Amino acid sequence: MGVVQQVKDGKFVDNATAESLAKRNEKKTGNSSLDKNAFLQLLVAQMKYQDPLEPTSNTEYISQFATFSELEQMQNMSATLDLSRASSLVGQTVLMKVTDSSGRETTVQGNVDYVVYENNKAYLSIGGELYSMDDLDTVADKKYLDAYALAAEFMNIIRKLPEPGMLMDEHRDKVNRLEEIYKGMSDYEKSFLTDEYVEKMEEYVEKMKDIAPSTDGDGAGDDDGDGGSDGDGDGNSGTDKT
Repeated sequence: MGVVQQVKDGKFVDNATAESLAKRNEKKTGNSSLDKNAFLQLLVAQMKYQDPLEPTSNTEYISQFATFSELEQMQNMSATLDLSRASSLVGQTVLMKVTDSSGRETTVQGNVDYVVYENNKAYLSIGGELYSMDDLDTVADKKYLDAYALAAEFMNIIRKLPEPGMLMDEHRDKVNRLEEIYKGMSDYEKSFLTDEYVEKMEEYVEKMKDIAPSTDGDGAGDDDGDGGSDGDGDGNSGTDKT
């Protein structure tokens, strides 16, 4: 896999992903890690510079190598589990804590689109950028996110409403939406709401019942009553001229 970095105005644009990958590479080449080749070099050096009068026994060399082989197998098993775990994150919403070039730690949230494997390490693709599994901080369940979003909508509506005593008919739609959200919530989703918000919602619903809905028509039926009471009868009841 090639590492892709954005170029702008002829210069490389540093980003959190590039910094994270650089830190991971730095850790792999640092003194804190010891791979199989390094162990064999140390073993050869130990054999080369041992005291010829009191040489180390072959049994001890075999024991050291067996211990290291066991450790290497455990590391490989751990890497395999990490790869399997990364695969299960595809489609999930995750939070990544990454460090940029200035040393500032930032949080990246998004859905995992796919996973890239390189040198027994997994990299998560989020929003078109690759992030190391080492930067993974939180995995959020969709049920949790949906409940959180519903509770946030509920509380935002209440914050925008006036006090119950100041309610008007123009607020009816919002109050009805509050009642609709709450009735459609499961017990798990309701656990995201505090008692204060629930009591406020109940106050709004009860208060709105006392407010008569306004009507668009004026209802003023003008009774023109042009019922022909003018007594103009077209028949001239009048005077017979003889």
